[in-house]
Amino acid sequence: MDRSREIGAVILDLDGVITDTAEYHFHAWQRVAEEEGITFTREDNEALRGVSRRQSLELLLGEHIERYGEDTLEEIMDRKNRYYRNSLEQITPADFLEGAPALLAAIRSRGLKMAIGSASKNTRIVLQRLGIIEAFDVIADGYSVERTKPAPDLFLYAAEQMGVRPGQCIVIEDAASGVTAALAAEMVAVGVGPEERVGHAHYRYDTIAAVDLDEILDDLAQ
Repeated sequence: MDRSREIGAVILDLDGVITDTAEYHFHAWQRVAEEEGITFTREDNEALRGVSRRQSLELLLGEHIERYGEDTLEEIMDRKNRYYRNSLEQITPADFLEGAPALLAAIRSRGLKMAIGSASKNTRIVLQRLGIIEAFDVIADGYSVERTKPAPDLFLYAAEQMGVRPGQCIVIEDAASGVTAALAAEMVAVGVGPEERVGHAHYRYDTIAAVDLDEILDDLAQ
């Protein structure tokens, strides 16, 4: 990576970066799986991190998908989304991940533009529940592009909407597919999580609270 970059914007994933709705997703998918007679564990849920609802359903069903028609698949996705959306009523500003508010403030204090880049179609609902929907210059979500992560389209869309070149963007992600998408977009990838999941990012931190924006910006300025 060329470390001599003038950064103009930061794009953040939502789930696992600003708040953790993974538990809500897990319970919604687990309920659907039980209704369909399929075993679904927390380990299975890890494979769904950062991917679209359709991709998640395909992973959940596995070889069982052959027995479903397209109309039924759509119904299952709608059912899962209904369970998930109902659970989102529980989200409050107390559900920020530790360090997330400070990171958002740090980005703003440096005059950088800021966007959400999430594959979720419920992104705006979650941001509204957290009370921060107005904090972002752009919200790129599951409705913004056809190809979602690990394709780079979502992040490229966010950059275009902000009027910033891809190479001027930092992406903060907790999912392997999101880091892959950021690299494909030729953006600076910051992975949050274990080495085995996000170790292919340019920078990696164990938690959001550990992310050091000054460290990244100083390194990129050299």
